[in-house]
Amino acid sequence: MSAISTSQAPAAIGPYVQGVDLGSLVFTSGQIPLNPATGEMATDIAQQTRQSLENVQAIIEASGLQVADIVKTTIFVKDLNHFSQVNAVYEAFFREHHAAFPARSCVEVARLPKDAGVEIEAMAVRR
Repeated sequence: MSAISTSQAPAAIGPYVQGVDLGSLVFTSGQIPLNPATGEMATDIAQQTRQSLENVQAIIEASGLQVADIVKTTIFVKDLNHFSQVNAVYEAFFREHHAAFPARSCVEVARLPKDAGVEIEAMAVRR
């Protein structure tokens, strides 16, 4: 097992790593929509979703994989009324990367770190 670390995604804000590479599987920690260059977070849920996905992508790519290798995601949203907006950005992101849609769960939560509106984690497979 090896930890994944990249400056292209936000640094961990607690006692965890950005991701873990198990050889055949890669797991990312949940990614809130912090811009890794500025540390800022957009207020718009669509922009937050896109940033969270880009953060996941950066970790997956740091392991030598790509978006198309993602097989499972979990989306945590603060307000499930934003589901259609999150879903539209999510769909566009995977289509843009010519990737099959992974299995997915989406759940509403009471609160997320730094009061983000969304957090996304992923699992990818090395084929």
